[in-house]
Amino acid sequence: MLDNQESGKKENVRVVSLAEARETGMPREILIALHETDGVGRVTIATIFLYGAMKGPGSLRHSGGYLAGDWRDMGLSARQALAAEKSVRPAAAERRESRYAAGRMDVVTYLDDEYPPLLREISDPPWVLYYRGRLELLKRPAIAIVGTRLATGYGRKVAEEIAEGCAGRMTVVSGLAKGIDAAAHRGAVSAACGTIAVLAGGVDRCYPPENFALYREIGARGLLLAESPPDTILHPGLFPLRNRIIAGLALGVVVVEAARRSGALITADLAIGYNRDVFVVPGQVTSPRSLGALEYFRKGAHPALDAGDIFQYYEYRLPELPGPKARNGAVSRARDAEEELGEDERLIYRLILERPSSVDELAASSGMTFGHLHSILLNLLMTRRIEQQPGSVYHVL
Repeated sequence: MLDNQESGKKENVRVVSLAEARETGMPREILIALHETDGVGRVTIATIFLYGAMKGPGSLRHSGGYLAGDWRDMGLSARQALAAEKSVRPAAAERRESRYAAGRMDVVTYLDDEYPPLLREISDPPWVLYYRGRLELLKRPAIAIVGTRLATGYGRKVAEEIAEGCAGRMTVVSGLAKGIDAAAHRGAVSAACGTIAVLAGGVDRCYPPENFALYREIGARGLLLAESPPDTILHPGLFPLRNRIIAGLALGVVVVEAARRSGALITADLAIGYNRDVFVVPGQVTSPRSLGALEYFRKGAHPALDAGDIFQYYEYRLPELPGPKARNGAVSRARDAEEELGEDERLIYRLILERPSSVDELAASSGMTFGHLHSILLNLLMTRRIEQQPGSVYHVL
C-alpha cells in the first residue's frame, strides 16, 4: 500500500536506479505483492532494494519464499514482516490476478520495460502502476494540463482547445478532476495522441462520480492510470501523490486558472522540482481564480496562448504532423510558397514560419509600420498561407 502508514519513517531514502533494482533479481510479482502489503510503502520498498543491492547480484531472487524473519533482517518491523510473508505467498498472488481480471486492469512495475522513462527520473517514482486502456500512450511525449475545479467558462474553453491542439502531437495528462482537468481530457480524448487520466484512487473506481462518462471514454480510448491498488479507500493524502505522477509523466505542465491555494499549483511546484517546464494561460489579473497561476510568471513560467506555444519548446522531441505542411519541417513546401511572394510578404511569412507571432511581435521583428504590416497579413490570410488563431497569433498553414 501507499506510505500513509510510514509517516514516522525517514523520507529521504535515496533513489534506487533501475540497474540496482534489476540486479537484485526481485521478481516483479514480489514487487507488486510488497506494494499491496498493509503498512509497506515506497520508502520501505526502496530500503529493501538498497539492502539487496548491498548484498549483491541476485540477492532477492528467491524473496517469494522469505519468511517473516528474512523480511525483518531487511529492516521491516515485526508487523510489516508478517504482512509481507503472507502477501508474497502464491495464494495471495492468485487472488490479486483474479481481482485484476475482474476489474479489467493490468499492472506495470518499475522493473518493466513498459514503465514510462520520464517517470523513472523523478525523485520518488511509483513502484507499481495499475492501468486500463492504451499502455503505449506512456511512451509518447506528454504535456500535463491542470487547473482549478471551480473553472470559469473561459477557463474550460481554453483548456479544451489547448488540449485538443496539443493532442495532435503530444499525449495530454491530467487528473480527471472537475473543471479544468475534465475539460482537458474532453479536448484530447478523441485526438491522435489521446489522453491519460491519473487517478488518486484505484482505476476500478471513478472519482468524482459526475465524470463517469468521461472516465469510461478514457478507459476505452485513452489510458486510466493509478498508483493506488484497486479497492483503495480515497483520502486527501492520495491527491498530492497523484499530482507527482502527473508532473513526472510530462515534459511540462500547463496551468489554466488556479487560485493561490489551488491543488493544481502543487503539480506546478512538483514540475519545477523535477526540472520540467511550466506554462501558464494568461487570465484576468483581477480574478481570484487566476491569481495563483499568474504568479508563476514571476518564477519563470512560459505564456501559453495555444498549442503552438508549447510545441516550439519540444519540436525536436515530437513526431511530425501528418500530411503536407509548411510548419515543423516541410521545408520544400515552404520554399515553394515563398517564391510567389513579394519581398516584404516573404519576410513576414518567414518570421511566422520560424515562430507563431502576434502583430506586435511581427512589427518589432520586421520594423514595418502597423498599416503596412496589416496589409501584408491580410494578403497572406486571403491567399491561405497563414491563419489567425485565438489570441491574435498568426500561424503558417
